[in-house]
Amino acid sequence: MNQMLLDTSFLFALTNRKDRAHAKCVSLARTLNASLLLPVVVLPEAAYLLEVRFGHHVMRQFVSTVFNSSWQLESVVSEDLERAYEILSRYQSLKLDFVDAVLIAIAERLNVKTILTLDQRHFRIVRPRHTAAFEVLPA
Repeated sequence: MNQMLLDTSFLFALTNRKDRAHAKCVSLARTLNASLLLPVVVLPEAAYLLEVRFGHHVMRQFVSTVFNSSWQLESVVSEDLERAYEILSRYQSLKLDFVDAVLIAIAERLNVKTILTLDQRHFRIVRPRHTAAFEVLPA
């Protein structure tokens, strides 16, 4: 089965009904026929943003969604951290954040070519080792 990685921005828009990309993310999520991987580094970032912007109850709903979903949690291994450091160094002018660099490293390790994110800029510029470019959804 095809695998896709979930990024913070996608999860944030999926959770936030007022986000301008909410409907697009919900529509896409309903049609996906793939195994969705949630890197553990995304969890604290998404939970923090949801709590700060919408309150503790929204963050709790998000956590409930995560453990009640079919999403697979993907751990970070030491090779991911080493590769993330290489990516951060190579693309330092982009000011790529740590979570994005780790997502790219995990994608390379698992041969995942699709990222569910609203962060079009970073994921379209970075050139992964395992494919010419990422498929970034929603487009």
